[in-house]
Formats: sequence, C-alpha cells, structure tokens
Amino acid sequence: MSSLIKLCLLVLLLLMAFLLSLMTGAGWISLPQVMAALTQYDAINLQHILVNTSRLPRTLMALSVGASLAVAGALMQALTRNPLASPGLFGINAGATLFIILFSSIFSLASLNALLWCAFAGAALAGTLVWVIGTAGRGGLNPLRMVLAGASITALFTAFSQAMLVIDQQGLDTLLFWLAGSLSERELSAAWPILLLSTLGLGAAILCAGQLNVLNAGEDIATALGQRGGRIRLLLAGLIVLLAGSAVALAGSIGFIGLVVPHMVRRAISVDHRWMLPGCALAGALLLLLADILARVVILPQEVPAGVMTALFGAPFFIWLVRSGGRYG
Repeated sequence: MSSLIKLCLLVLLLLMAFLLSLMTGAGWISLPQVMAALTQYDAINLQHILVNTSRLPRTLMALSVGASLAVAGALMQALTRNPLASPGLFGINAGATLFIILFSSIFSLASLNALLWCAFAGAALAGTLVWVIGTAGRGGLNPLRMVLAGASITALFTAFSQAMLVIDQQGLDTLLFWLAGSLSERELSAAWPILLLSTLGLGAAILCAGQLNVLNAGEDIATALGQRGGRIRLLLAGLIVLLAGSAVALAGSIGFIGLVVPHMVRRAISVDHRWMLPGCALAGALLLLLADILARVVILPQEVPAGVMTALFGAPFFIWLVRSGGRYG
C-alpha cells in the first residue's frame, strides 16, 4: 500500500473521529443534530449551543495540539538523532508550567487568554535556553549536550514551580487540572491566535521536509549539496519551540504524543519526511482526539484529563521502545 493511500486512510479516520468527538460527552448528540448545528445553527437549541460553544472548540484544539506535538517530536528526533527525544526534551513543558504558576501567583492572572500567552512565553524561554546551551562551545550542536541541557533546564524550572506551589496552595488547586493536560474549558475566542501560530508552524515544518531528508543523509552529503546545516538546525529548533509551545499553552502537559507517534508513522508509512511529517500531523491529531473522547466518557459524569489517557497507552509503548533498542531512522 502506497504512502499516499495510507495518508488518505488517516484523513478518513480523522474525519470520523472529528464527528464522533462532536457527538460524544456527558450527553449524546445524534449525527443529524450535529450536522444541523454546523450548517443550520439555532441559537435557542441547547444541543446546537453545546456543539458550537463547547465540543467544536475542544475538538479543534485537540486536532491542533495532537498534530503540533507529533510533528515537534519528529523534528526533535531528527534534530538530535535520538529515538527517545520528545518536545519535553527542550524543557518546554517545565517552562510553560513555571510561567503560569509565577504569573498567576504574583499578578493573580485568571483569564484564559493571559494564561495561554504566559505558557507560550515560558515554553519559548525554556526552548531558547536549551538551544543556547546545547550549541555553545566547540563543534556547535551536540545531541548529548542538548539532552543534558534540556534535563538541566527542566529540573531547574520544575524545582521553582514546586517551590511556588508549596507556598501558594490555592494556586495548586486552580492549576492542577491544567497541569495534568486537559482540553476542557478552553474558549476558542481566546485560543485562536495560538491555533493560528500552530497552523503556520505545521505548514512551515512540512515545507522543510526535503531539507530535513538532506540533513539526515549526513553532514558531508548535506554540505556537498549546498545545505547550510546551522541555519536549518536553527529553523528546526524554532519550529519545535513554536509547535510544542503552542500545544502546551493550549492543553497543558500532555506526554507521549511527541514520542510515540513519529515511531508509529515511521514504521507504518515512510521514513521520508515528505510523507512522514504529514503522517505525524494526521496521526497525532487522531490519537489525541481519541484519547480526549475516552477521557470524557470513562468515568461519567466526570472527566479524566486527556494527559492521563495518553500516558496509559504511551508508557507501555515507551517501555517496549527502550527494551527493543529503538533506533532513529
């Protein structure tokens, strides 16, 4: 089966999951009602209101976050040539968490819009610090140095976050569900600028797929073909920060999507990044959307954070990957 057919199948599955997401929740909404809500909106119909103001924004954010994390993970693994790399390696989750706790405690920020931009700023700062440390010294970018820098920044930011939460217990109660990774209670009006940034980042990453193939062919071949490796790596690092930072800002700390999806797509579709990156975007969006659907119904009428559901299937895959001696490429 060709890569194009496999991508088309992913698109079909994603469309089915999209409709299922609009139908599923504490109250089931039939498909005809969902279609009517999308095409013939009635402002006094409670089901139409629920679809358009709650489930549709949540579904769109799940698509964006899943695609962003998966593509960021693929870029991270290509950049470091480390099969166990994920966006968290850049300290992005820890940076976003610290800034949310910091600004919520000091400035008493409560609006979703303010928290989103605080999270994005913290993710960008953490990613920038890891890049600067990882590329400092002789030889430029060093994958091992990058891993160590990411681990150090993550540990530092996490320690600061824990210290602030010990001081401010009320802040912990307010942010706990967000820290666990959740797509609920997100307003589209506040989230759309970050959704737009995420979409632009996904498009830019897919456009760089050909350059990524050249970079992975080896330093000598890339240089012979006229590629400027330093600029490409800097661009990739920027895209990782943009994509992962947007995802963390929208949904909090959702793990394993950026780790497991690139491996699944690499095995199922292609190692060629021109096919792999679109496949990661589709598969990541599908996986997180299915996880969020399960999170809504597994303990009705309450919800489980989507980050918990991704960990349930991501952790066994991670263990299998380590035990099988997973390799990049």
